[in-house]
Amino acid sequence: MSIPFKSISISHRSAPLTIREQVALNEEESRAFAIKCKDLFGLQEMLIVSTCNRTEVYYNTPEDISHDLVKSLLIEKGLHQTQEYTPYFHHESDAEASLRHLFEVATGLQSKVVGDLQIPNQIKKAYQQSADLNLAGPYLHRLMHTIFYANKRVAQETSFRDGAASVSYATVALAEELSQAITQPKVLILGLGEIGLDVCKNMEDKDFAEITIMNRTLEKAEKIAHDKPFRVAPIEDLWKEIAQADIIISSVRNQDPIITQAELKKLSILTFKYFIDLSVPRSIEDGIEKISGVLLYNIDSLKERADEALRIRMASVPDVRRIIDESVISFNDWSKEMEVSPTIHKLKNALEQIRKEEINRHLKGLNPQEAEKLEKITASLVQKIIKQPIIHLKAACKRGESDSMVDALNDLFNLEAYEEVDSSSPIQ
Repeated sequence: MSIPFKSISISHRSAPLTIREQVALNEEESRAFAIKCKDLFGLQEMLIVSTCNRTEVYYNTPEDISHDLVKSLLIEKGLHQTQEYTPYFHHESDAEASLRHLFEVATGLQSKVVGDLQIPNQIKKAYQQSADLNLAGPYLHRLMHTIFYANKRVAQETSFRDGAASVSYATVALAEELSQAITQPKVLILGLGEIGLDVCKNMEDKDFAEITIMNRTLEKAEKIAHDKPFRVAPIEDLWKEIAQADIIISSVRNQDPIITQAELKKLSILTFKYFIDLSVPRSIEDGIEKISGVLLYNIDSLKERADEALRIRMASVPDVRRIIDESVISFNDWSKEMEVSPTIHKLKNALEQIRKEEINRHLKGLNPQEAEKLEKITASLVQKIIKQPIIHLKAACKRGESDSMVDALNDLFNLEAYEEVDSSSPIQ
């Protein structure tokens, strides 16, 4: 029987930003929702991925609880009119499809900016949360490490990671373009979460503007600015800094916009002022463009940035898919072998008990050196005897023909009749 791996997903492919930002989970919300699902549905393995472009849940249960998970997620976000949002979610109950989708998400094939370099780190953080909450069992542990290895191959074997066609790079490229006609441009980076940090990293080697960074925690901003060409400003000076800046890049995660039309109208805007909102939910109020001289770009308007990097990455897509195919096959082979691992364990256990019983019958009269030699000989003999059945059983797994061999081994050796042996047994 295959592992019942399933998923629910809402992404930029199925929902507009206005819907996605309402269901997006921050780190605290994601943790709370995972704990709730663990208690409510008895889940033992679960992965929650929530980024600016998608919110997805992967889980293992024999029953399909996807509809219940979507409903619980929406209620957790205070969206009690669930019927308005459920059409935007995609449910996948086929394990192979869910598995392949997660590989494509993790490598960046499903990203809004193809090959987004942030996604591997976001997947790692999601996995760490699952592990911290005891929601990562053998299946998820193996799956995650297979995905990490696939990402490593993608970086080493293809051009899919060349350039910097991520959202953060697209933001920097846009800021550089917008500032070309401005004398001594000033850029304000507001919010130093994951995306904000990536923007800072891509700004480090740029000299087209004076960069000011701002964060709710001043110490964090000062730490990031250390040895970097950044000026630091306290959050209390937000509107003073906005008044002075030509380009404002905001990646603050907040339930309500922190930059509003009403507050912006109080400023005396004499030249163009550009706002780039990378937050989900949005931190800049929609409609500020009604103010003369103000232009707003949100995360959905950045897709076409860095065209050349995107072209190179798109040319590498077939190679990335080949790596994913090979990784999925490898993982599925392991998964199938996991189904017969109890039988392999029982067979090893049975042969080990037989070996020890026979040794005990002949130990009397043997000196310690002879007993040690007998132990080594019989252990080696059992290892050689068991090798071929295990090889054939694993091969049968790959062909989907393991059931008959499992039944045969159980009948031949009466495996259920043997008790568990000491874990120090030399049979491995």
